[in-house]
Amino acid sequence: MKKILASLLTLLLFTSCGSFQAKRVDASESDEKAMEITDQWVQGDTERVVSEILKNISDHKGFKRYLRKSGKTPTVFIGEVKNLTSEAYFPINDINDEFLNEISASGDFILVDASSRENILKEITYQNDGMVDPSTAKNIGKQVGADVMIFGNIYMKPATRDGKTIKQYSVNIRMTNIESGLEVLRTRAKLSKFSNQSASGW
Repeated sequence: MKKILASLLTLLLFTSCGSFQAKRVDASESDEKAMEITDQWVQGDTERVVSEILKNISDHKGFKRYLRKSGKTPTVFIGEVKNLTSEAYFPINDINDEFLNEISASGDFILVDASSRENILKEITYQNDGMVDPSTAKNIGKQVGADVMIFGNIYMKPATRDGKTIKQYSVNIRMTNIESGLEVLRTRAKLSKFSNQSASGW
């Protein structure tokens, strides 16, 4: 009897396992599925809008005209892209980091390290206070100034389409010539996310 029960249990186990199919997906496919089923901003959204923004900058007629006129690789100060959505937990730091990384990787700009400027100034001051051999001390005023500044904002507007509520995101970027104050370019990337929340909830 025990042998019969054990055989039946084994048969049921293999039968049930045969109907179960597990599928391993890579990070990009997993992220793509997440974008389809969630209204939350995911890493794939960040990569998509940053890639689109960089392409828009590269193709922008005003930017091409600026490059022809300057005749050199522009030195750029990356300002903050601000979260102006109603979402307090929107991953704005991820977007700023991704944008900075991709700008650097493109090789189209020389970056001014804005975040390290204060620490650099402290080090130069220390070197010129007699604590370092004067022949190796770096001088104040030798840093390279930026030619242009890039900054922007992110907005989100809820809307209803085909009976479904969606979040319409707009990532807006501007580039300004620091010396003249004139705008070099303005561009944006748009992205919509389906939401389970009613528009009146925002």
